[in-house]
Amino acid sequence: MCMRRPQGRGLELARKHIASCLSELECIYKSAEFLRSSACGNCEDGIEDKTTASGCEPIGFDASLNSRLSAPTPPRAIRILNWKKAIEYFKKLLHHLDIICSYSLDPSLEAVLRFVVQFQKPQPDLVARAHLQLLLVQDGKLYGRDPIFAVICRAAALPEVVKNHDIQKNEFVVQLGQLVINLLKILCTNAAWQRRKLGKILQDWRVIYVQLELAFKTEFGEMSSITNEENVCVKLSKHILIWVEEQTYWIASRFLMLGFELELYSPSEYCMVYWYIYVVLIKLAEKHHLKMVMSNDTGKRKGKKKRDSPKDVARDYQIPPAVLFLQCHISLAEGLTMLLAALRNENRVFQSLGPFNTEHEIFIQHFELLQQACIPDHISYLSFKDTTAYAQFSTLVMYNYFKDALRLAKELRSSFSNDPDRMAELRKIEQVAEHNGIALNVICRVGALDPSLKVSFEFNHHPYFATAVVRRS
Repeated sequence: MCMRRPQGRGLELARKHIASCLSELECIYKSAEFLRSSACGNCEDGIEDKTTASGCEPIGFDASLNSRLSAPTPPRAIRILNWKKAIEYFKKLLHHLDIICSYSLDPSLEAVLRFVVQFQKPQPDLVARAHLQLLLVQDGKLYGRDPIFAVICRAAALPEVVKNHDIQKNEFVVQLGQLVINLLKILCTNAAWQRRKLGKILQDWRVIYVQLELAFKTEFGEMSSITNEENVCVKLSKHILIWVEEQTYWIASRFLMLGFELELYSPSEYCMVYWYIYVVLIKLAEKHHLKMVMSNDTGKRKGKKKRDSPKDVARDYQIPPAVLFLQCHISLAEGLTMLLAALRNENRVFQSLGPFNTEHEIFIQHFELLQQACIPDHISYLSFKDTTAYAQFSTLVMYNYFKDALRLAKELRSSFSNDPDRMAELRKIEQVAEHNGIALNVICRVGALDPSLKVSFEFNHHPYFATAVVRRS
């Protein structure tokens, strides 16, 4: 009840109730020995499978009741959680609810998306995910207080003064706001449903970009030629279009990453998957950087009094840490693509030689939704083949992508020292890059054609970026 109060007003009180609940659960758990000793002797047998602490049959409950009252489905046995697992379930649920209640209600959409993705990693229960969705989207607003257009303006790095601009009444801008709301709702679903829905809404984001571009050209085209980009509407439209592209590529990257979580890719398909992740992340970093550059230019024009000195220009063109953070992932994806391609080309392993589907057909099956939305433009199976056809270990040693990822991850520590989630991600990147760099050196030193050398890939350091393991058979 506290968590369902509008605009997150009951979250602090909800945390007190959660703490009280956890305390009560601990007392209940400790009472098990007393209850067992008070129960009849024959209840001691098979206590681990009992649904009560004492081991006695529960009074007033029928285990078959759910199967008779469930929705029309094929007959199935419904397994009741034993008493200990039920306690653990409620502890886990309360822990996830506490994470939601402790959230700071950050108005930044980027921060919201990061929080939801992080929250989903331990696979929270439906109840916790439903409460998160209710918190994020209320009355068509973020947290029930921030209008979606204001959220978009903030995400697109626009000044606060434009959040009341008339452009928000544009039909396609209103549709864009609805897409943002739908995205937040989708991200609160389970991994399988989330991936399915993300793949479908990619087309909607691509279409809305085209519609916005045409609408802005029609509305501001003549005006922009007169005022030469000094018009507020033109700058506003450019910021929004760049942000829509950036968000589209973020959705595409999330769609691809979830495939690893759901174990949809086989080792023979890793090469094409990492290649597609690489080309999507390149575009995402490009759009993110362009958005930040435009935002900085807008801020400078306001306070510009004299010509910039060469030192100022050099400082202004430093690549932002957020872009370099993406570059770490890009280097890992590119390195894994080329490592797998070299293994395919020289060792003839990790090849798609199934009896039912050709490699081209597998490519279409995995990336059809991305291809239909032209994400990215001019990317096809032929592009993948052209990129990987000539990958060799001799070339990989000369330009080691894993060394780049490791170097960048170490350099970025100081930039994200106050962000524990990103620091944890940087440590994972370092581990993957270091182990893959060592594996690459071992393969090149021993010889890629050595038949006793066996290479496999494991996800023991990162959920999405594999680590190469080299063994002798």
